[in-house]
Amino acid sequence: MASIFTRIIDGELPGRFVWRDDRAVAFMSIAPLQPGHTLVVPVEEVDHWIDLDPDLLAHLTGVSHTIGRAIQAAFGPEKVGMMLAGLEVPHTHIHLVPIRGVHDLDFANADSSASGEDLEVAAARIREQLRSMGVAEVAD
Repeated sequence: MASIFTRIIDGELPGRFVWRDDRAVAFMSIAPLQPGHTLVVPVEEVDHWIDLDPDLLAHLTGVSHTIGRAIQAAFGPEKVGMMLAGLEVPHTHIHLVPIRGVHDLDFANADSSASGEDLEVAAARIREQLRSMGVAEVAD
């Protein structure tokens, strides 16, 4: 059975995308730890990140770097946290979270009531920064 992320990638479920290429996508977390919390996900459904092809992992890291710079510019946090946990969804994904302290990475504080409008506003801010950086893979 396809993961929830594969279903989002395939358009079966809604997603607020900020990046799309033939190997990776990035979209807003539906339960953000902070506004701007973005997930970078390989198109290929692979559960554990250590099972990824090394070239794909390098690509995901590069995408994360670019989106992290856009998040920094869009939200002005102290840092952009990057975390690869992989316990809830059996599809590798990298969390990019604007943070001011380690407490901002506590999943107990996830906002499961974030509205679609809130997610779209955050996505638009990131897309705007990606465009200003000249990124061609911005998803609309």
